[in-house]
Amino acid sequence: MISEAEMKTLDRNSEYYGVPALQLMENAGKSISEFVRYTVKDTKKNILILCGPGNNGGDGFVAARYLTQYYKVSVFLAGTQIKTEIALRNFQKLQTYEVKIYSASHDVDRLLAENDVLIDALLGTGLAGELKDPYATIVKKINQTTGKTIVSIDVPTGLNSTHTITPEYTITFHDIKKGMNNQNSGKIHVTDIGIPKEALAYVGPGELSVYYPRPAKNSHKGENGIVLIVGGGPYIGAPVLSGLSALRTGVDLVYITTPKRSWMSIAAFSPNFIVKDLRHEKLTPDDIPSIEELLGKCTAVILGPGLGTAHQTEEAIVTVIQRVIAEKKPLVLDADAINPIAEHLSLLKNTATVVTPHVGEFKKLAGITLSQDLEERLNTVKEWASNIGITIFLKGYIDIISDGTSVKQNKIHNEAMTVGGTGDVLAGIIGALLSKKVKPFEAARIAAFLNGEAGNKAFQKKSYGLLATDIIEEIPTILKKYL
Repeated sequence: MISEAEMKTLDRNSEYYGVPALQLMENAGKSISEFVRYTVKDTKKNILILCGPGNNGGDGFVAARYLTQYYKVSVFLAGTQIKTEIALRNFQKLQTYEVKIYSASHDVDRLLAENDVLIDALLGTGLAGELKDPYATIVKKINQTTGKTIVSIDVPTGLNSTHTITPEYTITFHDIKKGMNNQNSGKIHVTDIGIPKEALAYVGPGELSVYYPRPAKNSHKGENGIVLIVGGGPYIGAPVLSGLSALRTGVDLVYITTPKRSWMSIAAFSPNFIVKDLRHEKLTPDDIPSIEELLGKCTAVILGPGLGTAHQTEEAIVTVIQRVIAEKKPLVLDADAINPIAEHLSLLKNTATVVTPHVGEFKKLAGITLSQDLEERLNTVKEWASNIGITIFLKGYIDIISDGTSVKQNKIHNEAMTVGGTGDVLAGIIGALLSKKVKPFEAARIAAFLNGEAGNKAFQKKSYGLLATDIIEEIPTILKKYL
């Protein structure tokens, strides 16, 4: 079973991996035709396809082209204007075939009476709320017919609302949609429309375009994410890179709390940071009260970049994690924060946490060496994500992302992204998305694509001289392209 959002993600990723939406629609329409031919043996029966203005209607237009070879086919347009380019292209193509096309001004009662098979291509999974006219009235009229074979495309129009078509059959694409069952959808037939295997296995632009939360036009400062970064001390650049990437990903504010050794340097990097100095040259348990003061101001925390591995620092990291989880803040554990938590994994149980280890850090986290076999790695990461109840982003030549239920891979990056700081950039992007209330698994998937695509864009300009800061500067370019 698949959600509307995941299906949209797959559609968009299919195009990225070589199968355009127009081809998916063609495959869908052809599958509908084949199903109807198999189900309706009598070619003397008349078919009416009721089409809405979106891609569900577009599927109906394609089906009409194929079905007109065997049946007398009519198409009823319920909307006044076709809303998507690919649906419009298929409508224009349909007009060259011997198909009667009726507009909303025609008598739908007469059309329903004159036809034996009614194909519901009115509205698909994009419906929000209750049906409005003319759709609510059309649905009532369809349900009041007798002696008709009713087939819905993808989902019955109005599914889960007060007024919904009750079909004899539903032909759905790729997988059953959430909310469908035999009571509300009739006999469900799932058909393959040619979504490429890569779109199923790997992240792509679909994650970004579907799950990225676009700011409301009337939003105010702080409503689009406030990130707190606890980092620095031994290493100054790491929290800066995380902070800059979080800002470029679209958060409103970035707080960086950092030891005395690094706070002035970090503050000097950018006036866009709000920098809070801690008491000592490195993070210690004495700094917990200062960090707690900032926890109430943020909507997500990034812990780890540049903190180092001193014993007192690792002790403090565990306490910070306890405080963050107590405040129910989403958390990114990166770099130096991964090792100390290995003996305290129960703290993370079923929390909104993303951990970003490379292979060596995963060994410290889980106490096991990952197999070189990709399938075994996938299973191991998924198992550990499930056991802990978090999202794991295993960094590698093929990144593996899992929340314990689902698994996605990422191969969008390049060999120049081994340069220092790219992991800090990734952590900043994930933290930014968590601060915008994106769920951890979706945040990690978006970040994989956004970081990798920005890195590839930077590589086109900088080649093997690419720097982590170059990736950060390309993040807005990728946002602009896909949002």
